[in-house]
Amino acid sequence: MIGILLITHGTLGESLIQNVCHVLNKRPPLIGQFGVAAQDDPLDVLPMARLLLNEVNGGAGVLIMTDILGATPSNLALKLLEPDLVEGVAGVNLPMLLRALTYRKNGMETLLKKAISGGHDGIINLHRH
Repeated sequence: MIGILLITHGTLGESLIQNVCHVLNKRPPLIGQFGVAAQDDPLDVLPMARLLLNEVNGGAGVLIMTDILGATPSNLALKLLEPDLVEGVAGVNLPMLLRALTYRKNGMETLLKKAISGGHDGIINLHRH
């Protein structure tokens, strides 16, 4: 099973995991989060991020999910990537995370596609009929 590490601004990752636990009525295994504060330098917090990455890696690799491309959390995630072993996606939202949890036994390539499509598919225009 592929592990999942959320690297986000502040407590966003923690909140996403809490909501996943609510939806699934349990905490999924091999999931963790690292909240980056405004004053954090990516190089200073890199050792802690590596430690958390190792904690969620059950041997099948890790998908890192971050919030905004180009911001400190994604810059930190970029330093952790290893092709086919540690991959990353930006733009994490609850539908993306739920989809990733559903498909993480299907290999990294499938997981990446399903996570990204889950994020896209979860964004719809609500309107009254």
